[in-house]
Amino acid sequence: MDSTEQIRKDFATAWGKIGAAWGVAPSTATVQGYLLLHGGPLSEAEVRAALGLSHRAALMALTECESWGLIERAPESRRTGRRGPAGKAWVPVGDHWEWFRRVAEARKARETDPVLPLLDQCLRRAKEERAIELSDRLTSLVTFVHQFDRGVGAVVRSDPAAIAHLFGVLGRLDDRTLDRLLAAVVGVPQEDLVKAAKTVAGMRPSLLRRLIGLAGQPGLVRILSRLA
Repeated sequence: MDSTEQIRKDFATAWGKIGAAWGVAPSTATVQGYLLLHGGPLSEAEVRAALGLSHRAALMALTECESWGLIERAPESRRTGRRGPAGKAWVPVGDHWEWFRRVAEARKARETDPVLPLLDQCLRRAKEERAIELSDRLTSLVTFVHQFDRGVGAVVRSDPAAIAHLFGVLGRLDDRTLDRLLAAVVGVPQEDLVKAAKTVAGMRPSLLRRLIGLAGQPGLVRILSRLA
């Protein structure tokens, strides 16, 4: 085995462990990790041989990877032996932010979506029974789950480029700046933030760039600081 192949296998093993934390089966994430570094196209037989999986385990992992949106069928079949017809082959989804979005979409569909109606039903029953303490506890929990689901839903609906852009900005902010930004946002009433968000959302990109440019002017910052 050459050194590059060993690197791919070691990465695939580590990626399998990370995938388990995301709710993806380790074998499924391992296959995705191997394909990520290999690039494909790879047939089931090649994946099986590379990772030491059984035919059934390799096929199940590939099918699961495909259902999560982590890999895609290659445009053309791939021949891996001298005899027999060419078989199916797979390639990884090249855009990392796109498969991140797909994982979020799959987890939302499998985990959050089914439980929301149950929580709403429990809250409704508690209110019908006039169980005040239980209703209060459920109200807090249901509100949290719906808001969390709303946040995940925003990621699922977003264009991968927009997700990458946002995380790119966060990656360039040092911890102190980010902490101060979050603290400043918390200090603004939700209703004001909602109005501001709606206003910004209705702006043309060129106008928004000018507004952000003004916010970065030292003189304007000093004036605004005195007014605060």
